[in-house]
Amino acid sequence: MMMLGDILALARRSGHGLDGWLRPADPALAARAEAAAARAGTDLAGYLSQSVADFTETAPEEDWATLTSRLRNADDPGRVCVLTMIRWRLDRDGEPAVDADDPVHSMEKTR
Repeated sequence: MMMLGDILALARRSGHGLDGWLRPADPALAARAEAAAARAGTDLAGYLSQSVADFTETAPEEDWATLTSRLRNADDPGRVCVLTMIRWRLDRDGEPAVDADDPVHSMEKTR
C-alpha cells in the first residue's frame, strides 16, 4: 500500500494516473471534474493534478482539519484524501454536484 505522502506526490506530479483511477472509483465525480476541466480549457489529468496542488497550497486551516478528521476515520486514507481535495476544488470553482447522496460531499455541505 502506498503511503499518503507518496499518493500526494504522484498526484501533484501527474494527474494522468489519477484520471484513470477516478473514472471507475467515482464516475459521478469524474464527470463533474471533466466538465470543470473543459470549462477551464484543460484536460482531466491537468485539472486533477491542479486540484491537489491547490488544496495543499491554499486550503484554509478548517478544510485541513476536516480532511485530517476524515483520514483518521477512513479505511482507505489515500482515496479519501484525493477525493476530498478534488471535491474541494470543484466546490471552490462552483461546479454543481452530480450526486447529492455522496457521503463525503454531503459532509462538506454540513460544515
